[in-house]
Amino acid sequence: MVKSMTEAPPVPPSTLPTTALRVVLVSPKEPGNIGSSARAMLNMGVSDLRIVAPRCDVLAPEALYMSVHARALVENAQICSTLEQATQDCDFVVGTSAREYSDLIPARYPGELRTQIWAARNVAVVFGREESGLTTEELARCQARVRIPTAEYSSLNLAQAVLIVLYEFIQSQRTTPTPLPRKENLAPREQLEGSYAQLKSLILEIGYTDPRRVDHMMRLYRKIFDRAQLEADEVRMFRGLWAQMSWIAKGNKPNLGGDKG
Repeated sequence: MVKSMTEAPPVPPSTLPTTALRVVLVSPKEPGNIGSSARAMLNMGVSDLRIVAPRCDVLAPEALYMSVHARALVENAQICSTLEQATQDCDFVVGTSAREYSDLIPARYPGELRTQIWAARNVAVVFGREESGLTTEELARCQARVRIPTAEYSSLNLAQAVLIVLYEFIQSQRTTPTPLPRKENLAPREQLEGSYAQLKSLILEIGYTDPRRVDHMMRLYRKIFDRAQLEADEVRMFRGLWAQMSWIAKGNKPNLGGDKG
């Protein structure tokens, strides 16, 4: 292809801050889609591929063939049994979905998340199953949701979605004059999930709701706390409060000296 004489030179891949990005494919069904997605990642300079509960042979010939020069990404992909395992070291998790949910954080276009992406240190971008996407529970475990603007027909090939979202995210290096300061102490996903499990247990313990409604209520609480992008110390503060509430709920008396023994 002949380039215009006035076209700006491309930014060398080495200058793009893509080391903070991880791509997580949840339960992919077709080996070719894994390979194509890896190729899209390599195009954008992203090399950390994580695959959750694959329904096919990740190293099948079709996957390696479709990856072209990104074969190493496929061969070195981290295979995880759960989404929690794949994102436990990440402090910002973005799920992809074209659907809307009243009890989840509203979906935004990729470009609208650039400043948040680069304010975080370790970002996971999560893509769902080819035929059904991510479940409501999986999306609830994401701190942000992204949707690609399309016409009425919104179904995209997995590799297309990976390429478009990564392209939009790395544009922050070129188009955001003053990015937000990078947050060094955002709570990792593993810590947040532990706090949510503790809150759910407390809600049931004090009878605030019943087991049938608790998952919906937890999605609403996740929506609040994930939007706040809590730091590790803040999560520990909440967990201390909830532990004290649980202790009192068991019939113990307050002890301002801090000794529960």
